[in-house]
Amino acid sequence: MHIYLFARIFNSICFCIYIYTTHCIHLEHYIHTYKHTCNRYHLNRQSPSSPDSKSRSRGRRHNNSSSTNNNNPSPGPDSELERIFIWDLDETIIIFHSLLTGTYAQKYGKDPPTSVSLGLRMEEIIFSLADNNLFFTDLEECDQVHIDDVSSDDNGQDLSNYNFMTDGFHAAATNANLCLATGVRGGVDWMRKLAFRYRRIKELYSAYRNNVGGLLGAQKRELWLQLRSEIEVLTDNWLTLALKSLSVINSRSTCVNVLVTTTQLVPALAKVLLYGLSPVFNIENIYSATKIGKESCFERIASRFGRKCTYVVVGDGRDEEAAAKQMTWPFWRTTNHSDLAALHHALDLGYL
Repeated sequence: MHIYLFARIFNSICFCIYIYTTHCIHLEHYIHTYKHTCNRYHLNRQSPSSPDSKSRSRGRRHNNSSSTNNNNPSPGPDSELERIFIWDLDETIIIFHSLLTGTYAQKYGKDPPTSVSLGLRMEEIIFSLADNNLFFTDLEECDQVHIDDVSSDDNGQDLSNYNFMTDGFHAAATNANLCLATGVRGGVDWMRKLAFRYRRIKELYSAYRNNVGGLLGAQKRELWLQLRSEIEVLTDNWLTLALKSLSVINSRSTCVNVLVTTTQLVPALAKVLLYGLSPVFNIENIYSATKIGKESCFERIASRFGRKCTYVVVGDGRDEEAAAKQMTWPFWRTTNHSDLAALHHALDLGYL
């Protein structure tokens, strides 16, 4: 018994030393966690931030610059949630923008033309899904932060036989310039049609989150699966590593994964579906910071889940790090495979 206890303590100390040397995390907090299973962790790296190389707006037309969970997606005041993990998307969970630019290939000694080709193929599938299934052609200029932001304009009409192609929404928006940078402006009828589209997106996401191939069709499904496999090979299983941590969090009844991305909401949902992330992200837990920035999104999340929860931000860029610092939330930086592996190890051992 004493030998077993000594072995566990020795392994924990070794892991603490590893975390300290690779992430600049305060060692005493991990020892405290091991003894008392604290709810708060100091994960902030103290090293200076490196310039953020990824684009802040990754849409096709915006290149001027990132198993079902048991948790209640809209927790009330009596929610048992204790810890909220807030994730960045591009270059944190998935490798996408750096495929398109070839920077990932240059960093890891891969073939840049192959990287760019894979990125372009994935981009094509993303916007095909967004345009053909998720109304992005209609909604590109009517972007929302959250899927339920216009739900108050929805009258609950049955959409089973509703014809989105002929309801006049797109023409009205184009002619009246109803979708402005400061927000949506339109009459009651037009706003209801806008809400219908976001409701249908929510229905499709929920229906196909565990069967994306069924949404794509047989032919596209095979191309998509092959592309996913090729990207995983090129990126040395980056997504697989990230999914390990996401799955651990998703399996806990007291924790939840939340996504905050600078991609517009509809393409972000397409990315989440196509990269196989929908099982670990409820659609209600996905936010787009394109319009309001990450700090404002973080404030919305804190207001929704409450101040009693512990918040941990996981990302690679200065935007989310600065926003986390402003909120006094711990930040776990992920700039390489070892960062993702260390995060999973910390979760697996119960340190987080």
